[in-house]
Amino acid sequence: MALPDRLPSGILTARGWGFILSGVVALLFAQTLGRRDLLYVGILLLSLPVTSAVVLRLVKPRFTIARHFQPEPIEVGGTTTVSLELTASTAGGASISMEEQLPARFGDTPRFSYPSANPMPDGVSRYEYRLRCASRGVFAIGPVTAEFMDPFGLVTSRHVLGGTEDLVVTPSAVDLLGAALSGVRGADGRVSTRRQANPSDDDVMTREYRHGDSMRRVHWPATARHSELMVRQEESVTTVEATLLMDQRHHSFTTGFSAAFSGTAAGPDAMSTSPAFEWAVTAVMSISAHLLERSYALRFLDQHGAPALLRSVSAPFPTDEEHRGAGAIAGIAEGLAALELAPETGRRGHREPSGSTAVRPGRSSGRSPRPARSTRSSDGTMTADRAPGPHTAFGDELLDGLAGTRHRGPLIAVLGVLTQEEARALASAVDYGSASYAIIVSERPADARRELEILRSAGWHASAVSPAAALPAVWAGLEQDSGTAYSGTAHSSTAHSGTTPSAMTTGGPAPDAVRLSSQPPRQGPE
Repeated sequence: MALPDRLPSGILTARGWGFILSGVVALLFAQTLGRRDLLYVGILLLSLPVTSAVVLRLVKPRFTIARHFQPEPIEVGGTTTVSLELTASTAGGASISMEEQLPARFGDTPRFSYPSANPMPDGVSRYEYRLRCASRGVFAIGPVTAEFMDPFGLVTSRHVLGGTEDLVVTPSAVDLLGAALSGVRGADGRVSTRRQANPSDDDVMTREYRHGDSMRRVHWPATARHSELMVRQEESVTTVEATLLMDQRHHSFTTGFSAAFSGTAAGPDAMSTSPAFEWAVTAVMSISAHLLERSYALRFLDQHGAPALLRSVSAPFPTDEEHRGAGAIAGIAEGLAALELAPETGRRGHREPSGSTAVRPGRSSGRSPRPARSTRSSDGTMTADRAPGPHTAFGDELLDGLAGTRHRGPLIAVLGVLTQEEARALASAVDYGSASYAIIVSERPADARRELEILRSAGWHASAVSPAAALPAVWAGLEQDSGTAYSGTAHSSTAHSGTTPSAMTTGGPAPDAVRLSSQPPRQGPE
């Protein structure tokens, strides 16, 4: 290796180090030979690199940088085009080497020179490159770093230009099979209820005139056909509601071999997650899109009954728990982009300080304790469940939140590993949905047999799945057999190179599933 390559190059270039070494040699010869001219030459050679370094440090160039993503946000496995526009405060100057800083997961950073080969008439240099991400999250793109050099080529100085822009990568929804969830409704997810309404309401029906009916409600065409007074009885359209619960506890999704080796990654942009939780995120995204596209009004809650996206830094409206319309799909997707596992404050052994009177805002502190509930086990014996207390998973706070929409639509829960005590607490929520469905995500689905029995005995349609299971098959299996544990070996999903699976093929229940005795199934999910 040549000597210039061995010298540090953080500030001085190879030419700059040559000037420094030449200046030192000139000073030594000037001292030895007593030559004044060599002294002047040595001082000049040493002063040029020093002066250039000081000037580059003091004179900082000014650039205006604009960065755009198209499209924004993107789904897992998708590609976005990044457009970068740079404008210098002063025109002209030498070519400048620049580099866009990216998170390590995106690979090599793009490099380019300013000005571009074909700048715009207003002096703007435009650059484009593409990014593809295989995992969800919010990633900081930028800033731009530029390496400036003095006119003599002696010194380089690296400057940071502009700031960063967040690229939001959302989970990708999987297409699910369509069938009736619960109740009588149309293909658009609406049900009809009869009530007295104004003549401007939707579907006009008629009945015979009764004493006390207003004459303004007489339907004259129907009266002429039936030769007796007929009045309007409108049929209004009511939107079906659905409630989606998402377990977000850290210890529920970080058990198993794959979670230990492929869970939370290192780095400033890393999230607390695991393969099981990524499967749950994809399931929640797919179920939400499936329901909202069919005009369901969706309530999205966590295990405590709080808004499920409350802790997500990417959620546009984190405090919202009700979502309506197809436009809400994008909001849920953005919220799920940065949703992480959270430590569970209500785990076994966690106690509130004695004498504590803290209550959740909007809840009464004088509420009497919820009575214990009895659950029939698979062997026919009755087991008394302890009433879940406040600040615990699936406790009173969740049940109080579900009480407002009792029997208005299906209740769907996407869960991690449960204990039998937690399963009994969740089992009491079966009365709050017209039909209740639970999916337990576990590395070892067969180990959830006892928890499935507890939920099934209370009336839940429950299945246990592994992170390798195909979501469409699991969704269809909730309707066909509500006591199935999917190992996923025969119906593994096709995934991108990241942690979130992509579109999967549909199919029936896995042939190697562990089946439990089931009650007559209710109307299944779609």
